[in-house]
Amino acid sequence: MATVTIEEAQANLPEIIRRMIPGEELVITENQQPVAKLVRVQPTTSKSPRPGPGVCKGMITYMAPDFDAPLEDMKEYME
Repeated sequence: MATVTIEEAQANLPEIIRRMIPGEELVITENQQPVAKLVRVQPTTSKSPRPGPGVCKGMITYMAPDFDAPLEDMKEYME
């Protein structure tokens, strides 16, 4: 775990963050006492990958024989 003074952190914060690897911790000190901890986080992707075709194959185990038959409530509209 690396340490820097608060003055160094203020002067070079963008560069310090760019050099850190995800999960790395940096302790910021003031008067040789730790005052803060900086941790680089893992970048997140904005969109999850779309699953490929056939992912749900075999998951439907039963389908009623009249699955696609008109509903009783809709018969008057079908005439």
